Amino acid sequence: MHEYDEAVLRCFLEQQGQLFDEEVATTPEEAEAFLSDCMAVVLDSADEVEEYFEEEGMEIGEGSALDAVEVFEVGDGRYLIVEG
Repeated sequence: MHEYDEAVLRCFLEQQGQLFDEEVATTPEEAEAFLSDCMAVVLDSADEVEEYFEEEGMEIGEGSALDAVEVFEVGDGRYLIVEG
């Protein structure tokens, strides 16, 4: 099971609208359960995000992987990737 710290959960709760039309979680506990179910990953740098997209064969299109709707900037240099 993945463990997500307070900063990651807060980031997801505040920014989930960039990926979902409706809220999927309203509390940190719901967010943690949702992220675990989705097998969301937390990466330590922008370079790791680019590598992740490359390794997973995910299409980026034009621009950077950081611009993808699945990528949430945690705010402390880390990134959360949620495949919705």
